[in-house]
Amino acid sequence: MMERYKNLGCNSNVVAYEIGSGEITVQFGDGSVYLYTNQSAGAGSINEMHRLARAGQGLNSYIGRVVKKGYARKIR
Repeated sequence: MMERYKNLGCNSNVVAYEIGSGEITVQFGDGSVYLYTNQSAGAGSINEMHRLARAGQGLNSYIGRVVKKGYARKIR
């Protein structure tokens, strides 16, 4: 079940996320959904993405700056 991203900075392209063990699924404003895993992005990045998602700020820019194309697969 996807959880709505708080978007405290008011300018994020992230709209929702779902945290799993060693992974995070992120939905963007254009409707695309990506799965990021420990294997694809690294455990440190996944842990940071979990933290940013819960905080509701900084997730989109972190993905753009650090994770980039480190997703396991595009779901849609």
